[in-house]
This record gives sequence, structure tokens and C-alpha cells, in this order.
Amino acid sequence: MKIKEISTFIMHVPVTNDLIGDSTHSITHWGMPGVMIKTECGLVGYGHTGTHADITTDRLITTIIEDVFGPMLLGEDPTEVRYLHRKLTRSSTNIWVGRGGLMQMAISAIDIALWDLKAKAADQPLWQLFGGSKHNKVNAYNTDCGWLVRSQEDLVDDCKKMIFEEGFKAIKMKIGKPDPREDLQRIEAVRNAIGDDIDLMVDANGKWDISIAKQYGHRLNDFNIKWFEEPLWHDDVASHKQLAAYMDTPIALGELLYHNDSFKEFVLAGAVDYLQPDATRCGGLTAVWEIADLGMAFNLPVTPHHGDMMQAQLHLVMAHPACSLLEFIPWTLDCFVDPVEVIDGVYTTPTAPGAGTTLKPEALAKFNVK
Repeated sequence: MKIKEISTFIMHVPVTNDLIGDSTHSITHWGMPGVMIKTECGLVGYGHTGTHADITTDRLITTIIEDVFGPMLLGEDPTEVRYLHRKLTRSSTNIWVGRGGLMQMAISAIDIALWDLKAKAADQPLWQLFGGSKHNKVNAYNTDCGWLVRSQEDLVDDCKKMIFEEGFKAIKMKIGKPDPREDLQRIEAVRNAIGDDIDLMVDANGKWDISIAKQYGHRLNDFNIKWFEEPLWHDDVASHKQLAAYMDTPIALGELLYHNDSFKEFVLAGAVDYLQPDATRCGGLTAVWEIADLGMAFNLPVTPHHGDMMQAQLHLVMAHPACSLLEFIPWTLDCFVDPVEVIDGVYTTPTAPGAGTTLKPEALAKFNVK
């Protein structure tokens, strides 16, 4: 089997209630620059990355896929995924002008599409090809109820709905208000509303500095917080190390780290408790598997960041022993032929061959902005 054609797309899909926001961003649409890898035997693999729906940078990603990496893939066997991943990441072009950011996001989309193709060629769901088991249950935590732009009243109502109506057993809320005391009030209101038996996580999206984190971070103990996600600037290993020694609440991070070596720095420094690689940013499923191996080697749980790739990452989480929990945000579910499903807080087991990333033609037609 050979790769015959590389084509790209850009989809901009509306988010929940027309607007979501955290401490650093507010968006109305989620961007999905992606790739379809077609073979001479007719199989097609789908992969995409996730952005804040900026058409200029989305087009840069698809241009990189088409013009930089596309020629390296034509004629290759798509089932040799790890070989192709290394070919792209170690190419002279990537080494000189990439190794992160847009280049790595382009590789991520390609890698996901290749795994989708490999599983389709094997006529298996990807979790099975990865060596997973249908008995491995993956718990879901819902983030779509916890946006910072919601009023406290709406935040509490949304969180209660996810727990008491939708059946989730874990939720995450955003923090990072100008006054951290307001964050603590919102956390307290949510915890009182959902009870003590529900896992509650908080996420500052890198907003705080070390002084604010030391002043207020210890208060999270009052509310039984499962983890404090991205408390500080994403690459600041030293400050995360300080905070980890100062605060009892576990630290989670990784959605904006682009390489295994970056995760390794945090792990060796003792600066992180939960690893959160994102397959759409760190180099695809191949890279997430390697990062999950790192987590397992140090007995750290790995909970991949959503990145709007629940579809593909669910398969990896089902198969890797370091993983058991996956974020849930539903914005793009209607775009997929086989969307993931959560019942009573647990993901159902995918049965269709592939990575679950095949897009509906009508979704491509409706949301494609390329």
C-alpha cells in the first residue's frame, strides 16, 4: 500500500453557547486544520490539529502539510507510522525551522491520519491495534461546564447539570480572575453544589505567577481539588518545582509542551504530578505514546489534553497502562462518522476500524473555510 495523495482542509466549528473563555482566551469557533491521506487502494486516513480558529495561522499549518511534508510522504507505505514520524521530525527542514509550534502541529495531524489509516488497513479499531482491551474502561471529565466567562450562577448550574443530569463523575473549571479571591469563591460555590464525592479540577491556563500561586494555591486544599492545571507559564520548570514543593495539591500540565524532552525536564525536576500531552500539538499519537511511557516509568498518571482529539486519543488511553482518564468537550462530535460517546461518566468502547477521525462529508461542506 502506497500513499497516493495528500489533501488538506480547515474547519471552524462553533463552540458551546457561541462563546467560551479561560484566563487568556475567548473564542467563538474551534479551528480544525487537517489532512486526508489517500492511498492507491482507496483507503483514506483523517487527522487534524486544534486551534483558536485563526484563518491565517490555520492556513500556515495546511501549507506546511501540503508543501513541506506532503512530498516526503508520497509513495511511502502509510502503515510504517513510526518510521514516517521520525522521517518528518528528523528532516532537515523541520530541524532548521521547526521542532515546535506550527511545524509540530502539522506533523501531529499527519501522524493521527497515518494511525487512522493503519488501523483501517488492519480492519480494527485503533485501540485494538495498539494492544488495548475492551475491558479497559476510560473515565471522562467534563470541562465544557467550567468556563471562566460564565457568571458564578451559570457556572454552578452548568456543573450541576453535568453531574446530576449527564452523569459525569469528574469536572474541571477554569480560574484566573483578576482577583484570585473571586476564583476561590467560585471554587467553593461549585464544590458546595456538587458535593465531596465528585472529582473537581481547576485550570489557570498559565495565568498566575509564582508569587500569586504561593499566596493562594495552598487554599485549594480547602476544596479537595484533584489537580491544579497549568498554574504558571507553560515552560517555567523552576517555578513549577518551587510550587510543587510548597503546595499539596497535585500539578497537571503539558498541553502546550511540544516535545518529549520538555516533559522529561518537568518530570526530572519533580515539578509535575499529571502529564497532559496533546496529540494535536506534541507530534501525534506516536509522541503521546512515548510521553505515556515516560509517565509510566516514573509512576505518573497520564491524562491527555482534549485538543479536540477525544476521537483518536481515546484509543491510546484505552491501550496504554499509564492512562485511565480523558477530557471531554463536545464541540465537534457531530463532525465525525463515529463520534465518541460517554455514558454515566465512562467512554463507550469504539468498534469501527480506524481512529474514529473520519469526517462526515456534510460537516466538511458546512464548516470548511479553506
